[in-house]
Amino acid sequence: MDVNRRSFLRGGLAGGAGTALAAALAVGGARADAAAAAGNGSGGSGGGTAGPATYPFHGTHQAGVLTPGPSQKQRTAAFVALDATATSREDLRAVFQTLTDRARALTAGGPAPDLGVGQPPADSDVLGPAIPADGLTVTVSVGASLFDDRYGLAPLKPAKLTPMRVFKNDALEDAWTGGDVVLQLCAHHPDTVHHALRDITKHTRGGLQPRWRMDGFDSPPRPSGTSRNLLGFKDGTANPTGSEAASLIWIDDPSEPAWTQGGSYQVVRLIRMLTEFWDRVSLEEQQTMFGRRRDSGAPLDGSAEFDTPDYAKDPEGDVIPLDAHIRLANPRTPDTANQRLLRRSYNYDRGLDTNGNLDVGHVFTCYQQDVVRQFETVQLRLVDEPLVDYVQPFGGGYFLTLPGVRDASDHYASALLS
Repeated sequence: MDVNRRSFLRGGLAGGAGTALAAALAVGGARADAAAAAGNGSGGSGGGTAGPATYPFHGTHQAGVLTPGPSQKQRTAAFVALDATATSREDLRAVFQTLTDRARALTAGGPAPDLGVGQPPADSDVLGPAIPADGLTVTVSVGASLFDDRYGLAPLKPAKLTPMRVFKNDALEDAWTGGDVVLQLCAHHPDTVHHALRDITKHTRGGLQPRWRMDGFDSPPRPSGTSRNLLGFKDGTANPTGSEAASLIWIDDPSEPAWTQGGSYQVVRLIRMLTEFWDRVSLEEQQTMFGRRRDSGAPLDGSAEFDTPDYAKDPEGDVIPLDAHIRLANPRTPDTANQRLLRRSYNYDRGLDTNGNLDVGHVFTCYQQDVVRQFETVQLRLVDEPLVDYVQPFGGGYFLTLPGVRDASDHYASALLS
């Protein structure tokens, strides 16, 4: 199995690296049309709206991290990394001001200004003459590479912000890794995400150049509970919520630069799922790898999705194996409680690779106060878990999600660039 899997990766991942961005752009439109048709214009796949029509733009924290609503995230997303091309710190500040203005307008919705027939239109009209807010959130983060010598930001670099660590089972590709800035655009419908990205890149092209992009989608609960990943299992069942989540994700550390307070560390991992191999594995083996039942999401020692596994009653791993994903990721001990993080992941589907294999997977996204204490500690426990034969991380990065835009006079990164 391992030999075949690695041959598959060499022919699929490496062979498609040069055309990856173009493929993502080409496939995105067709997938968006199909998803919108499936949803019948109602905000999801065949059912009611996935959440509120608008989310507050101003506040201590950015929207798009802890999102209220039945699923805690919108149905569609795009993750877009950009390289800063602004020629000075002042120009970079102006780019962030423009980005703020566009995000504020797009998330509020409303008609675009009429510039007259002799001018290029102010808006693409992809969403019609009156832009719907459609639950759009624009979440802006910055990478370690922004803190080089271009803009004099090195003394203000967040204490725990580094390039993404390469773990044992990773196969990271430069074309899909890193970025000075990353945008997380989420909305109820894919054309809203497309519209927002098109608008933002039009207005910021002079200072931000797109580096990589991955579109994502989230399924409605089937039949209930948490949505599923493309391996067929529920994803994010044990996510912290409410005040517990807030205590694990928002930076409140005097050792960090003051401008970071109210932000969060974001990890994005682009993970291909080798579904051709996965679909040939027995259900029993799939379930023991995850530690959960595929149909209900219940832990193997429980009967319902949100039952808490009792590892103390299963010290030898007779029911839930010691190397099961849920047991390694969250051992549920007092010593590991502060290692928990908030997952906000999406599935992706880029069609076919150059060998005709499905190019699908997962945009793993999580938020935390400390990447080392939380994400990296968890990830090190997952090295060589049984699932590594069916997943292949190939891109993403570590980023610092900026604090919120306080009011109409504020802008993204205002404290950083003051």
